[in-house]
Amino acid sequence: MGFVVLHMEKAHGSDSGTTAHIERFIIPKNADPTRTHLNRRLIGYPDGIKDRSAAIQRRLEEAGLTRKIGSNQVRAIRINVSGTHEDMKRIEEEGRLDEWCADNLKYFADTFGKENIVAAHLHRDEETPHIHVTLVPIVKGERKRRKREEQTKKRYRKKPTDTVRLCADDIMTRLKLKSYQDTYAEAMAKYGLQRGIDGSKARHKSTQQYYRDIQKLADDLKAEVVDLQQQKETAREELRQAKKEIQTEKLKGAATTAAANIAESVGSLFGSNKVKTLERENTALQNRIIELEEEARQRERQQAKQMQEMKSTYEQQNGKLSEFVDLVKHYFPYVEKLMPTIKFLRDTLNFGDTVIKKLCMFKDVSIKGELYSREFNQLFKADGAVCSLRQDMEGKFELNIDGVSHVSWFRRKKDEFIKKLKVSTRKQNRGIKL
Repeated sequence: MGFVVLHMEKAHGSDSGTTAHIERFIIPKNADPTRTHLNRRLIGYPDGIKDRSAAIQRRLEEAGLTRKIGSNQVRAIRINVSGTHEDMKRIEEEGRLDEWCADNLKYFADTFGKENIVAAHLHRDEETPHIHVTLVPIVKGERKRRKREEQTKKRYRKKPTDTVRLCADDIMTRLKLKSYQDTYAEAMAKYGLQRGIDGSKARHKSTQQYYRDIQKLADDLKAEVVDLQQQKETAREELRQAKKEIQTEKLKGAATTAAANIAESVGSLFGSNKVKTLERENTALQNRIIELEEEARQRERQQAKQMQEMKSTYEQQNGKLSEFVDLVKHYFPYVEKLMPTIKFLRDTLNFGDTVIKKLCMFKDVSIKGELYSREFNQLFKADGAVCSLRQDMEGKFELNIDGVSHVSWFRRKKDEFIKKLKVSTRKQNRGIKL
């Protein structure tokens, strides 16, 4: 039985860097570009909103905040959810990934309020499937007062207890973070996932921190090489000075006996001890420098080899993908024309993969539930409506519902809704007595 992964982190400013990563404006090194098309946006943006950062700003503008947002105030909380690699792959292979996504969205909507969850993206192009959830920390209630404020609060008018505030600290207290881990694990138990060890010291390391640690290790190694070079130069200088003192002119002009005695004592002092010690240290330092330089060269060769292998693999995959795309366009020319319709079915109508696959095979599919109309910004009930894909005179594909285009179907539903509303209004007016 594997473990759940629930990581929450405060974001600062517009958080545009994280938006670029999540929306895949920039493909990260650890992502497989041939699987990026499998990624999915789980929550649709309102009209006029193009990305996650804009969705955060829209929520802040519509929340009804009474206080000005500070420049260093946390405007969003990043939430990353997943599970043990083997279990997530099992869930994916069992075809339960859509169900897992839906249960995640329900959990966060119930926990933090549906209106505060402004974005959710499923990533399947990395090693383990996971979801990035964006939470705007809008809370209600009076903020926690400091001791000094408590002493002087009688001087101020008491604020309503249901005041809308932006406060990440209220959401991310230690007790609440522990509670999220417990309740999230309960929600995911149906997928064979359980809570991690309570009180574990294991901590999530971000990609940025990983690269910072690698760079620090390289900088420390360079500093060690420079230090050893300096020690080498110092040892050489001391060795030259010692030899110079031994060969001084005073020894050459002295008497034979005195010269012999001085030479013997100098040889004992420098030759046997200091000089030999310095020579040994110098040799050891040179050997160490050679080892470090060789290690650095090996790392460079290994990195260059890895980069070449990655480049070769990417080129091969890109070539195969390009060849595959050309074959699809040649033998199935309608596939390219289907892509805008598939995006509409997935992002606007929230159709599942199974339904979209059947429609792309030009099969009729019966739909029960509610369908969203962007034209009227309203949900309309579909009780057994038959959906199909049809090609118009220009060769474009569009969704038909009950034998008519989806635009006509939504307008018909709108007319029916207005008629019912008018009938209901007349009945109410008949019952009014003057």
